[in-house]
Amino acid sequence: MNEHYELKICGLVRNLKKVQVAQNLVIASFVMLGDTQLIEKCADALIEKMKVISGIDMLVCPEAKGIPLTHALAVRLGVDYVVARKSVKGYMENPITSEVKSITTTEKQIIVIDEIDAAKLEGKSVCVVDDVVSTGGSLRSVEDVLSKTGCTVISKVAVLLEEGGYSGEDLIYLQKLPVFPV
Repeated sequence: MNEHYELKICGLVRNLKKVQVAQNLVIASFVMLGDTQLIEKCADALIEKMKVISGIDMLVCPEAKGIPLTHALAVRLGVDYVVARKSVKGYMENPITSEVKSITTTEKQIIVIDEIDAAKLEGKSVCVVDDVVSTGGSLRSVEDVLSKTGCTVISKVAVLLEEGGYSGEDLIYLQKLPVFPV
């Protein structure tokens, strides 16, 4: 088996290492962190696709790999963003949580928004941003937490839709990423 998958996206080529994440599943590991050129080009391409959405007040992303993309999109849209954390931090008062099972994480995780961020989101029209959507578990958990903040999720965007079971019908994305059954 080839140990890498060649991803061609936004005029760039990246060789993604194939990683076994389950007994019967290998994925191409897509990590944008630190890849400024990739983040900027993907943000430009996503903004073009997002033109069909009007009225985005804020962006929300799950921690951590989608944070630089979310920042780049927020700058282009002229809005702020909130990062849904993956653990309760000592500074948080009255955290809002939801449990998530991710294809790339062996243990269950939680998604957390503290009361300060929840107050920023109240009454806002929100777009959820992620780098890769696979099963949709992280998206559902973020939406679950957001449903308790008084905001309205009006759109969801990602760079890649991994062939992990999420239909993608309600997701704006740049392209699909295959998975590799073992």
